[in-house]
Amino acid sequence: MSVSQIWPQSPLTSERHQALLEKLSGPFNQLVEDLALPASYSDLLSEVYLPLGEWISRQRLLQGKLCFVLGVNGGQGSGKSTLCTFLKLVMEKGFDLRTVGFSLDDIYLTRGHRHLLGKNQHPLLATRGVPGTHDVSMGLELLNRLRTLRANEATYLPSFNKGVDDRAPMEAWPTCEGPVDLVIFEGWCVGTPPQGEASLAIPINKLEREEDSDGKWRRYVNDQLAGPYQELFNRIDALLMLKVPGLEAVKEWRGKQEQKLEKKVGQQSGVMDDQALARFLMHYQRLTQHSLKTLPESADICFHLGADHSFEKVQVNRMLC
Repeated sequence: MSVSQIWPQSPLTSERHQALLEKLSGPFNQLVEDLALPASYSDLLSEVYLPLGEWISRQRLLQGKLCFVLGVNGGQGSGKSTLCTFLKLVMEKGFDLRTVGFSLDDIYLTRGHRHLLGKNQHPLLATRGVPGTHDVSMGLELLNRLRTLRANEATYLPSFNKGVDDRAPMEAWPTCEGPVDLVIFEGWCVGTPPQGEASLAIPINKLEREEDSDGKWRRYVNDQLAGPYQELFNRIDALLMLKVPGLEAVKEWRGKQEQKLEKKVGQQSGVMDDQALARFLMHYQRLTQHSLKTLPESADICFHLGADHSFEKVQVNRMLC
């Protein structure tokens, strides 16, 4: 599949595309090999990453931002982390932009804090994932710090250990040095708007019917999304969405992630079996469906994914001028 088949109009001239392809093919293919991805993934350098890199680079210049923040939204298992890993390489080696990435997952509240929320607000808040279970102030502080980081200055990047369902100790956090040209901020509900009150009235799955029959939990989550999370998302300069085909794909793809985690850490606390995973995903269902309805048209750029994880088309809602 060629770039012209995926993009409505490639932002790259053929000459620039070829020059970037020659410059990046080696390191991109090496990363494909290092991550044990199928060899066919290398085709995405030309089809997806080079035009996306050009789009981001030019948006940064058009907006006049020294440090540009790209938000990346996508359902669980959609490939956000993989996309961000390759995009960081492309932006640094191809477009000469010093790039830092972090995830909404990295700023989860500690396990102890979430247990207190579960005790004082609602038992479902003990489970990580939904708005209200992140340290938003940490995210705001981190974005402010990255935007203003000078040469020879460094900052920590928070890290969360899903294998033990708790924040990693600070001495294990990675660091980055300034200045930063591009921040890639990814997460399953990044950029998602709150729901209207009427949408909250009816439970949408077994979890909500049996464990949130009065709607207290989902209203708390929505209030958090409408308040502090919107303040965090307002720091984003452009939003990219990875649009999953539907909830069945999320279940399948997230299950594969859990299998990889089990191989990595063994049978530690935090690795879920099929039954636990199905319940876990019910926490995310409401806002995943809401994102699928609202973001494809409001995000600046939307990548439509196929059931086989392929990039079927790119929908560009903010054109380059």
